[in-house]
Amino acid sequence: MMADKLIPTPSQTVGPFFHLGLARAEWSDLAADNPQGQRIAIEGRITDGDGAPVPDAMLEVWQANAAGRYNHPDDDQADKPLDPHFRGFGRVATDANGRFRLTTIKPGPVPGRGNALQAPHINVALFARGLLIHLYTRIYFADEPANAGDPLLSSIEDGAVRDTLVARRDPAAGSPPIYRWNIVMQGDGETAFLDI
Repeated sequence: MMADKLIPTPSQTVGPFFHLGLARAEWSDLAADNPQGQRIAIEGRITDGDGAPVPDAMLEVWQANAAGRYNHPDDDQADKPLDPHFRGFGRVATDANGRFRLTTIKPGPVPGRGNALQAPHINVALFARGLLIHLYTRIYFADEPANAGDPLLSSIEDGAVRDTLVARRDPAAGSPPIYRWNIVMQGDGETAFLDI
């Protein structure tokens, strides 16, 4: 083939296909089967480095149940019960304004490295256009006393960075309690992402 007949192909990045194949409304309600524990909602917004909403992102979440046990074969905490009504995994997509809402139960504390107790938290993976490798972070709860001894939170010296992992309860919200938590993908106020 001659060089003047070559047509360059466009580069491709991840997505935007989340709304088509991965985002299902029922996956954003982890409490749909009435599991044990306190039902909560987490609402937030995902923005890019310019502060613009990210309308086609997806959050994948996994967490322990109210007793602090994951519904996974590797969780060998036989002293803690499994909840047959709680799968501990879900997905939620952002809307046109970068907003999302997740309904779940407040998780219990789980052991970490060296059996150090971790504060209740939700693990998050972020998928978005332009991310060849998804980003990992966590959601902690501002009203949780165990945050003071959590190994991950304690390892973050900068208070402003640590605060990017903490959801705050909306005092004006009714039932279920609503926690507000946003993701800033880069720039000022960037969310702390984990290198795992």
